[in-house]
Amino acid sequence: MIAQRALAVVSAALLVGAVALAMLGPPQVPLGQLLFMVDHDLMEAVHRFVGSHLAAWLWDYLMVPVLVRPAWLVPAAIGLICGGTSLSLSTRKSAHRSHRRS
Repeated sequence: MIAQRALAVVSAALLVGAVALAMLGPPQVPLGQLLFMVDHDLMEAVHRFVGSHLAAWLWDYLMVPVLVRPAWLVPAAIGLICGGTSLSLSTRKSAHRSHRRS
């Protein structure tokens, strides 16, 4: 029950953040450009981290396609995943207990 509520709160925060990015940010700004506007050295640091600590192909096949998408899309997608997980946790059937006294 706690995990379901925590995921619902995270989902709501991410979806509100995605709407705020879409409404208040520059129109259709890619995530990579937004991160570059926040910190100029961040992209190079992430690229070096992925190349040295993770698989090198991860940058080309996972990170670059994500970085060219609109900035609001990533928090919206993660928020939808968290919301769906929260919803599926809430519809689980609990163990049936008898209400009779013995």
